[in-house]
Amino acid sequence: MRKSPAGSRRATVLLTAAALAAAGCSGTASGPGTASKTPAAKVSAPPVHAGVDYQLGGAYTPPKGVSVVSRDHTASPAPGLYNICYVNAFQAQPDARGDWDADLLLRDRSGKVVMDEDWGEAMLDIGTPGKRARIAEKVDDWIDACADKGFDAVEPDNYDSYTRAPRGLLTAADAEAFQTLLVRHAHARHLAVAQKNTLELAGDRERVGLDFAVVEECGQYDECGAYVDAFGDHVIVVEYTGKGLERACAGWGDRISIVRRDLDVTPAGHDGYLRETCAGS
Repeated sequence: MRKSPAGSRRATVLLTAAALAAAGCSGTASGPGTASKTPAAKVSAPPVHAGVDYQLGGAYTPPKGVSVVSRDHTASPAPGLYNICYVNAFQAQPDARGDWDADLLLRDRSGKVVMDEDWGEAMLDIGTPGKRARIAEKVDDWIDACADKGFDAVEPDNYDSYTRAPRGLLTAADAEAFQTLLVRHAHARHLAVAQKNTLELAGDRERVGLDFAVVEECGQYDECGAYVDAFGDHVIVVEYTGKGLERACAGWGDRISIVRRDLDVTPAGHDGYLRETCAGS
């Protein structure tokens, strides 16, 4: 895992795709395709200042003291805990590019597919209401699977992908409009929705309908306070360095959920596994 130019990081996980119908997107007075406020939903955000584990690299028995777990949507939730379901919502997995209609892949002015080079992932074209609705069909199917399995929340990744697209191809309004579609569908399935990273859009979280935040390396990059300003104590922090963990714990360890994982979020029992908390365990 690496720090991207846009300030967002995530673990590499294997996702699959399938299709199901999704709702359309409506604009606001700020411009066509801009996200509109999502109605209040009967969902429950994760408990604050809780023991948390980030298991995107593979599910395993959560350590003692953990009450919140994030796992890939292909996994099953951990019994008796608050479970967050990870989906790669804004980009295509490297081995899943062919699962998407060709016109739903973002293309530059010459017609070449735009890639997130750090991860080898094609970006999805969320630039029009019609394409957003079609892309949401696949993502909503993953969200439905999360709900059917008994997850409590969903974590749509790559909200900030628009910042890595060539200038003028995608906008923050496009990202918020697409996120709003996902929020509406997830809330209808009684799932809370996390904002993943993307500090620049945190101020719009209520309008988009986001319930809590999952942020990577806010301690390392001195961003935790800004997320707390937007989400209160409903922030889950994942650090990947000792320095980042130290900073996050020193500033916010008595208020929000914080964990350090190894870069590959390796399952317990495998070489490279690392998990630390503010308490040192």
